[in-house]
Amino acid sequence: MKRLKVFLMLDERAEIFVGEIAEKDRKVFFQYHSDFLAGRFWLSPYKLPLEPDLFEHKDLEFGPIFGLFDDSLPDGWGLMLMDRYLRGRGVAVEDLSVLDRLSFLGSNTMGALVYQPPFLHDTENTAGFDLYDLYQQSQAVLTGKTRTVLAELMKAGGSPGGARPKVLAGIQGDRMISGEGILPEGYSHWIIKFNATDDFTDTGPVEYAYSMMARDCGIVMPETQLFPSEQGQRFFGTKRFDRDGNKRYHVHTFGNLIHSNFRIPSCDYELFFRIINNLTKNQQDLVRGFRQMIFNVIANNRDDHVKNLAFIMNHEGEWSLSPAYDLTFSPGPGGEHTMTINGEGKSPSKIDIIHLAEKSGLKKNDTLSVIDEIAGIVSNWPTYAEHAGVSERSLKKIHQKILSNLSYL
Repeated sequence: MKRLKVFLMLDERAEIFVGEIAEKDRKVFFQYHSDFLAGRFWLSPYKLPLEPDLFEHKDLEFGPIFGLFDDSLPDGWGLMLMDRYLRGRGVAVEDLSVLDRLSFLGSNTMGALVYQPPFLHDTENTAGFDLYDLYQQSQAVLTGKTRTVLAELMKAGGSPGGARPKVLAGIQGDRMISGEGILPEGYSHWIIKFNATDDFTDTGPVEYAYSMMARDCGIVMPETQLFPSEQGQRFFGTKRFDRDGNKRYHVHTFGNLIHSNFRIPSCDYELFFRIINNLTKNQQDLVRGFRQMIFNVIANNRDDHVKNLAFIMNHEGEWSLSPAYDLTFSPGPGGEHTMTINGEGKSPSKIDIIHLAEKSGLKKNDTLSVIDEIAGIVSNWPTYAEHAGVSERSLKKIHQKILSNLSYL
């Protein structure tokens, strides 16, 4: 039987023993430690409530492990890096269990959950951090020009979620260092994204323009910035909201909170708003969620799947809607929103939005005002795009789709 201890690491000096994950005969189990049950942290209220029972993970249609721990694992890009890195060191990755992967990450996880004992692997010195060099390495891996993953790319890019290549960085003014682990005083934790093969060539400026536009729409966003390289690229970066200095915060994505597989579109925003009301019990969080949905509709961010929405828990155990992230132009699967709006994914209308708002407890007139406000801001897309340095081609393509979306409202 494989076992793994789970800790809640609120900062480098505060580790709270949560419980143990075990795997036997391809079944995964979890049990809270008795001391943790007496505390105030409800880490996953719907699927792993604070109870002394031994939980068996039976929701295999969702995935191989409880959603609480799945949030510690990377998605496509990070898993590919992990596999290629380990293969290059003689590890048979086909024999790795999900517990092995969590152990490999150890304390180098997003959020606040960490795992012991660590998986024994090469700990090469990765002090060097050259953004353009990491970008080149990521492109070589993506395009199949190399199967070798260097240690510095694995350390910097192996833990964040999402399909696009990205790295963790520590930023202080113009200084940039590796963002893995504990940072020196004065540095803040950032995520910096690179292009994927099917992205706009100016995907960094596009996402930066979207972040400015979303902020003006009243959507709570982390600090964002474009990071230029000497070779002319401009990479989009966002400050991590799961870190404050070296303090860590527990984050649970909406999809993993309710065990909804983000790879299989099957969720409506109605359920998201129900969870906001139930988990945070905060009307302002509900309004923030609605603003984000309306922005996604008008600005054509159709990659609005259940892992691109999340909740964050403070050190008192209180939940709130997390700041928004991954807001950018996206055509979506088959041209539809990944999460439907009142059952509509292709061409959601004002009627769909109002119906959903009223079902969620929001007033019609207030919703109409928010729609008009966000429509007016997003219709000014060309100004944001020009400020961010978006190419004329990308500007026009996105503007055309925005105008089409506005026609349904």
